Amino acid sequence: MTVQPRPSLAACPACVAAPQAPVEAPPTEARLALSLPGIHCQACISTVERALNAHPAVHSARVNLTLKRALIEAEPEVRAADLIPVLAKVGHEAHELDLAALATTGSDRAGRDLLMRLAVAFFASMNVMLLSISVWSGASDATRDLFHWISAAITFPAVIFSAQPFFVNAWNALRVGRLNMDVPIVLALVLALVTSLWETALSGEHAYFDAALTLTFFLLAGRYLDYRTRAVARSAAEELAALEVPRALRLGDGGAQEVPVAELAVGDLILVRPGGRMPVDGEIIDGQSELDRSLLTGETLPVYAAPGLAVSAGEVNLTGPLTIRATAVGEDTSLHRMADLVAIAESGRSRYTSLADSAAKLYAPGVHILSALAFVGWYLWTFDIRMALNIAAAVLIITCPCALGLAVPAVTTAASGRLFKRGMLIKHATALERLAEVDTVVFDKTGTLTAGTPQLTNLQEHATEALAVALALAEASAHPLSVALARAARDAGIAAADVQQIAEVPGHGTEGMYQGRVVRLGRAAWVGAVQGRQTAAWLDVGTGEAKPFLFTDALRPGAAEAVTALRAAGKEVLLISGDTVGAVEELAARLGISKWVAEALPDEKSARVQKLTNRGHKVLMVGDGLNDTAALAAAHVSISPASALDAARVASDIVLLGQDLSPIAEACSVAQKATRRIRENFRIATLYNVVAVPLAVAGLATPLIAALAMSTSSITVSLNALRLR
Repeated sequence: MTVQPRPSLAACPACVAAPQAPVEAPPTEARLALSLPGIHCQACISTVERALNAHPAVHSARVNLTLKRALIEAEPEVRAADLIPVLAKVGHEAHELDLAALATTGSDRAGRDLLMRLAVAFFASMNVMLLSISVWSGASDATRDLFHWISAAITFPAVIFSAQPFFVNAWNALRVGRLNMDVPIVLALVLALVTSLWETALSGEHAYFDAALTLTFFLLAGRYLDYRTRAVARSAAEELAALEVPRALRLGDGGAQEVPVAELAVGDLILVRPGGRMPVDGEIIDGQSELDRSLLTGETLPVYAAPGLAVSAGEVNLTGPLTIRATAVGEDTSLHRMADLVAIAESGRSRYTSLADSAAKLYAPGVHILSALAFVGWYLWTFDIRMALNIAAAVLIITCPCALGLAVPAVTTAASGRLFKRGMLIKHATALERLAEVDTVVFDKTGTLTAGTPQLTNLQEHATEALAVALALAEASAHPLSVALARAARDAGIAAADVQQIAEVPGHGTEGMYQGRVVRLGRAAWVGAVQGRQTAAWLDVGTGEAKPFLFTDALRPGAAEAVTALRAAGKEVLLISGDTVGAVEELAARLGISKWVAEALPDEKSARVQKLTNRGHKVLMVGDGLNDTAALAAAHVSISPASALDAARVASDIVLLGQDLSPIAEACSVAQKATRRIRENFRIATLYNVVAVPLAVAGLATPLIAALAMSTSSITVSLNALRLR
């Protein structure tokens, strides 16, 4: 039997004839982003990309060293949780980033825009200068007028396009009733163009289109130098938001179901597998494991997790599956509250006024008044509006704050170049000026002063057989102490003993059978020992008392030198850490730091920095973890190592590219020298104005001569800045 097609139920025949909307095909590819806080060189990039691209479901993987991020295109079913263990096997820590939260961070458009405007101004000024040379060489009458009109045709669109940032900033300032550096700049440009156009229309001998373009070029060069002294930093609050877990496993009647974190509610039961991060704040109701809280609290060692323990979003579950009941979700989680702290601190620090801005408050009104007086005076004296306009334009051009505009970026560019050679990247425009004012330095411990990795200190105190047993047990665990013990034992030439039935007990350690005895490596209480003040893993070989393996946190290169140099420079040095009292006290004693605080939570770190600020101290904060981001943003100026997590790195003003901390003290010294150079440049610019302005007011300088004099002062300022290199 033939089945006839059912007639389409449409409102009109046209609807039947119209093509149907295509059904959206399911996505053929998944796009993932991973944060890679531990990468620092080309070898790291190659290792990560090779490991990811070797995964059968990954189509492509690219690593950005500057952002410490990997962008991955893979099969639709692939999750970040599938790729994180792949990188862990090659020794790289990874965390999932939410691409939606990072979508607002665009490319480097501002830099390209400035560079394009600078190129247009340069090209136009060179062409107009060639025409001007012909006029200077004796072209007259019709030829001169033709060259002036051609110059006008080139100059007007070039200035309108290239000087747009100055026009926009000047208008924004005038609209709210204030003056800034760009107001006299715009007035000078407008007067030069209007005067030149008037002269051209009246077949005058002189036009100053080349002066307007030269002025625009030099000013844009200063803006671009200023821009290139720092990386275009994204908001640290956005980085923290991107670190929030985008998906979670919610337990229900049908078992575990993966849902977006936005759908979770208080009271939901959530399964967190080993290696996963906590998506919400909550309380453990089932399971035993260990938690890595180093990103949030700075604690070096994992924390034992059992039912009843409160957990926070962002903590990493290490060894066993945990079921938690959500107590805070979304904006109420501790991780999101930390992002709010960072945003508040950043907005407060952005109110810092640079030396150039301070100079502009006094400079701009004076320039306007002087130019207006020159115009009025010459008009009343001669009743020649052309001459009065020419002199007013010359005054504005010769007093144009081009030298002042270059005074700061030229110095910061030279200083930034010097510090870059020492492994320090200046990110923020006013970071050097603020660094020069520092009198107090606050260090974080784990990952900043220390490498964040345990180092075995008493290997020689253990018998060879005990070391062999410990090595066998340690190799079966991913616990940081086990990894450090195994590495030290292998480096000493120890071979693992034949331990059978090795199993890891989440939250306690590893155990196995050796020569008919149960042997254990783990926490003191588990093996029947008493934990001392120093970090330790205890070995019970089944006979006699358990023996400890003692660990200390290895210092970062240059840590002791940096602390010593800062104290010698008269700066107060403090240590504030979320680590335990014993660990912080031991490190402070090793480095000679008398003031220290242990077990500090993220908001407590920020509060202590703010308290020091309220007392009048200018605080430099050096930190690397999520628990440091609010304090980094709250400090007068901040530094983070390149190995820091993305959020900490963007919250800071300066990034330490290498492992060595010793350049920190040098950076403070260079910043002070840079500030002195900036003030010298202001004095040079002021002296230039004292000499040049009377000449312009007296009518002895045309707008073209004024532009050349302005260029000379700009070059002088730039050469003075180069003394910093």
